[in-house]
Amino acid sequence: MYTLQIEHSITDFTLWKAAFDRDPLDRAGSGVLAYRIGRPVDDAAYVVVELDFERREQAAALLAALQQRVWNSPAAPALIGSPQARIVETAHSTLAGPQPGSR
Repeated sequence: MYTLQIEHSITDFTLWKAAFDRDPLDRAGSGVLAYRIGRPVDDAAYVVVELDFERREQAAALLAALQQRVWNSPAAPALIGSPQARIVETAHSTLAGPQPGSR
């Protein structure tokens, strides 16, 4: 699995979230399997978004589309500065809870 991690400063979370929810690039059609939105507990003017993909090429294509069509357009009214983004490959994953063989 591959995750496109995006971090950026914002002016207003409600405004940012409304733009995110409009989904101008069709996340599902772009191959997004799941996403998470996080906010640092000490910085309400910052968001961290993680978008999961089956293939690296899908993550790279969505990143390119974000850079070309969204981040420098009126579709992103709440962004401050340039977002930081990277594609991460899952090296290990486990579910929380008791581990096999533990009591």
